[in-house]
Amino acid sequence: MAINRVVKAALKAISYNDIDIKKNYLLHRNFVNLAHRGYPRAVANTWDCMVDADSHSIPIRIFSPDEGTDHPVLIFFHGGGWVTGNIDSYSKVCANMARMTGHKVVSVDYRLAPEHPFPAGLEDCYKVAKLFINNSAVNSREVAVIGDSAGGNLAAALSLMARDRKEFYVKKQILIYPATYNDHSDTSPFKSVQENGTEYLLTSKRIRDYMDLYMSGEEGFHNPYSAPMLAEDLTNQPDTLIITAEFCPLRDEGEYYGKRLRAAGNNTEIYRVKDALHGFFTLPPAFPQVKLSYEVINSFLGVRGEVIE
Repeated sequence: MAINRVVKAALKAISYNDIDIKKNYLLHRNFVNLAHRGYPRAVANTWDCMVDADSHSIPIRIFSPDEGTDHPVLIFFHGGGWVTGNIDSYSKVCANMARMTGHKVVSVDYRLAPEHPFPAGLEDCYKVAKLFINNSAVNSREVAVIGDSAGGNLAAALSLMARDRKEFYVKKQILIYPATYNDHSDTSPFKSVQENGTEYLLTSKRIRDYMDLYMSGEEGFHNPYSAPMLAEDLTNQPDTLIITAEFCPLRDEGEYYGKRLRAAGNNTEIYRVKDALHGFFTLPPAFPQVKLSYEVINSFLGVRGEVIE
């Protein structure tokens, strides 16, 4: 169902109430994390672990679709502009993801900016993916990486980094309305930034604020690991599924990244969800757009039969 005038007017009013995230990022982070707090632990089959990263430990939370542990793995990187979000605020999403796909979901609590700017969070994601892909004692099943928004950016960057470092290979990646480019101003080459950048919750200003907090100076803005679209070579990338939202400022850059992956010889599927806003994937699976997304994801993953309802 299309967005009607009343809903659009309400979205416009909310979207213009942008706080100055760069000055108030802690307040914004606490508000977002509290608003999206996840399931109580008892609701899902979950357990918490720590991954050693030399100078620090990376918290992860593992969600199983049932009481068993022998399932293929989705390594999940949450959204939140690299500044907000954690494994608690995304527990609801990950529990549903495990249930809907029949996969074990590994949610990574990577370090956030600006306390830990680029590439700190990406290195955390890389470390966890390397562990689950290379260490058969930890996991011997097939692994795919998945992320939404900033998490989609991290998944795409991780796949580039894995190819370049040659330490492991990512077979499949799922990028949900990913951030792939470094310009979200009026000069952006992507129309969705102008068309959807002021009235649909995630504004282009907010994206720029997030990126300013994430990047470690000007050099970070021009690094392909922070903006994968900047990579000159996109060969030898995983089989890729990109899901975008119709009313999302990141829509066109996500789709164009998929076209570039395809042109470089990678198997790539691109799916635009109609009448959807940025962030829709965090809604319950009963929402039509979320249910449709899981159908597309399960087809891409090769899930046969009915998922766990």
